[in-house]
Amino acid sequence: MDSTANLNANQNNTKQHPFLAITIVALMTFMGVLTETSMNVTFPTLMKQFNISLATVQWVTTGYLLTVALLTITSAFLKRRFTNKQLFISAALLFIAGDIMCGLATSYWLLLIGRIIQAGCVGLSGPLMNNIILDIVPPRKLGTYMGMANLIVLVAPALGPTFGGSVVAFASWRMIFWLTVPFTLILLALGVFIIKQYSPTQHYEFDWLRFALLAVGLVSLLMGFNILGQPHVLVKFLLYIGLSVLMFSLFGWRSKYSHKALFKLAVFKQPVFLFSFLPYVLLQYSNIGINFMLPSYVQMVNDASSFIGGLILLPGSVLNGLGQPLYGWMLDHLGGKVPLYLGNTLFFIPLILFTIFGQHISIINIIILYTVFAAGRSMAFGNSMAYGLKKLARNERNDANAIYGTGNMVAGSLGTTIIATLMTSVTLPNFSNAQNIAAGSQLAFGMLAVIGVVNFWLFRRLFRSN
Repeated sequence: MDSTANLNANQNNTKQHPFLAITIVALMTFMGVLTETSMNVTFPTLMKQFNISLATVQWVTTGYLLTVALLTITSAFLKRRFTNKQLFISAALLFIAGDIMCGLATSYWLLLIGRIIQAGCVGLSGPLMNNIILDIVPPRKLGTYMGMANLIVLVAPALGPTFGGSVVAFASWRMIFWLTVPFTLILLALGVFIIKQYSPTQHYEFDWLRFALLAVGLVSLLMGFNILGQPHVLVKFLLYIGLSVLMFSLFGWRSKYSHKALFKLAVFKQPVFLFSFLPYVLLQYSNIGINFMLPSYVQMVNDASSFIGGLILLPGSVLNGLGQPLYGWMLDHLGGKVPLYLGNTLFFIPLILFTIFGQHISIINIIILYTVFAAGRSMAFGNSMAYGLKKLARNERNDANAIYGTGNMVAGSLGTTIIATLMTSVTLPNFSNAQNIAAGSQLAFGMLAVIGVVNFWLFRRLFRSN
């Protein structure tokens, strides 16, 4: 009885000031995203320092996002099994441990291991943030509150490339990690006192078999696409993809009979989920891919510095973050069609222009086009998920949140991997390295433009199904 009373008291206190708890968790997620986006700008520097290729160095991002995806898979189970405070403290400690390891790394592989450890922060705190919102915010305000939380998180991509580029230009890439330690310690201390429990926990038996099948399938999928740009690897690629298909098939078969906790695939039977999930992951694939591509493009094609490489994303990323409350308000008050169709249009037009002029684009034109792209992508991206969650029953939302989050990170990993492959796929002997990179980038821009067309069709199906 006392436990129930305390839980009710926590719920009432939090509902009076719900944004306080959400803000702390969002800021912890912000720290993880900040280091992730900061590292994208450091790739040319890391390639020289550790004498590694672009295909290898991109695993600093791909491995990070894959680890986040694997943890996000478990978020529905973790939500029901552990308290919010336990998950938050674990996220903070993993981030700090990863910071220290990366800051001290003497080789690329130690850096990669540190990044994988650090990925535990976003893998725990990102889904936790959304689950707390679903616990304490009524559906009619869901878009607004998710927009406010995303404002905090998405400021990180705005600051990350500029922060990373500045640190590399004026100090060392290692300072990216040392500078974030004290802020994370402050958040940890605040979270211990502010984060409460808003729904009861229960003991569940975790489905390790299904988790292992899904993990092997995802890793195999990424490994397959990672080697695609290398010569004479078609057989290896097909083996990786075949293994991935087998693992996903076994996962689906096992899910029909398993009663252990992971997440429920039944949510895919809901058209409103399926046709909001697919554009959501395609938009994230495009976002992470282009955020990786443009800083590398201006450094390798336009011979810009790492500082400029980070700075080109700043205006678009700022608009991306600051626009979130407005985009959420649009969903709550205007319905889904306006922000989703308008956002995808603004996403699509710059990609067409990037594709046409991809052989050489000036830095100022990249900034303008990326700013429009970022505004449209963020308008459609967050609202795709929020619209789907609004339309689902309450008992389906935790599972849906886990799948949205997992798809988000897997799409980001694939975006980095495939974009890196396309950028280096052109090797014409009469071209310089810069010209080959520009030609490969043009192919990547064209692929992303096709995604814009596909999203229009998916959104049409979403609204028809609803």
